[in-house]
Amino acid sequence: MEVEARNYLKLDEGKVRCNVCPHRCVLTDGSTGFCGTRINRGGKLYTLIYGEVSAISIDPIEKKPLFHFWPGSGTLSISSVGCSFKCPWCQNWYISQARAGEYPTTYMPPRAIVSYAKRYEAPSISYTYNEPIIWYEYLLDVAALAKKEGLMNVLVSNGYMTPETAEEFSKYVDAANVDIKSWREEVYKKYCKAELEPVLEACKIMKEKGVHVELTYLIIPSINDDLNDIESFCRWVAEELGEYTPLHFSKFYPHYKMTQLPPTPVELIEKALNVARSAGLKYVYSGNVPGHDGENTRCPSCGALVIKRFGFEILEYNLTEDGMCKSCGYGPIVRGKHIKSRRYFFL
Repeated sequence: MEVEARNYLKLDEGKVRCNVCPHRCVLTDGSTGFCGTRINRGGKLYTLIYGEVSAISIDPIEKKPLFHFWPGSGTLSISSVGCSFKCPWCQNWYISQARAGEYPTTYMPPRAIVSYAKRYEAPSISYTYNEPIIWYEYLLDVAALAKKEGLMNVLVSNGYMTPETAEEFSKYVDAANVDIKSWREEVYKKYCKAELEPVLEACKIMKEKGVHVELTYLIIPSINDDLNDIESFCRWVAEELGEYTPLHFSKFYPHYKMTQLPPTPVELIEKALNVARSAGLKYVYSGNVPGHDGENTRCPSCGALVIKRFGFEILEYNLTEDGMCKSCGYGPIVRGKHIKSRRYFFL
């Protein structure tokens, strides 16, 4: 559905500048921006994907991944098409690299999304799979309605947003997982066609506004696997976001335009975990390695195993109802309650 966009500026000669992400695309009449989902029509900016849903399902919150936010709960997950990045390793490239109209979508008004979440007893709605930032207008409308209905909002994002976008999202988003592609600016420029600094700034803004923030770092052999860079990144997280900020190091599997690279060795994931702990981070995890001890949460005070996981499943939960360690009383370690019964499926 095509509706007039928000957060844009009208310029001379019928041009407009989109201010949703740091590309800040300047569009002439009839042209679309970097993401392929926003167009200038007669000196006004329009979004081409308002309410256009490419996928909808009930996922475990741990899949986002969020390990410290309403553990065990299901989250209604929705996506559209397009992205502000061009990552050649994207696992959802068929929707993220599609422009408006190039991939089948179904129009769903905000009320329908909220109704689905309530019908299937999902306490939150996740904006995920492709980049939700470019779904700006629809995301805000759904999120505002969800808040009124007592639901929470989760953002799974590359974090590439302008400060004003981060400020606006922080009014409605309860939790976010931001995918950090690399600690090197040249990696962002070469592969993502973007920049690192705005991502870091957005993380800081959301954290300052009370959003629960977790980070993911996909370790890609020969691209972003330098342990010195990872150490610098971890120290930044500890200093700027706090030592209790959860950080997930995920294993890369060859995909999309990066099939020539090998999978990430588990030994490298383990080294990254040790580097992060040495940098002072309290909650660091391995991702895409089911059954690895790095999936588990331990109390940072007494070392007790408080959450044992296998993949996205919780096998043991040793926290009180308010998230405190049962062994020593430290906490809260998680935000929200543990929800034991859940159903995951595609709608």
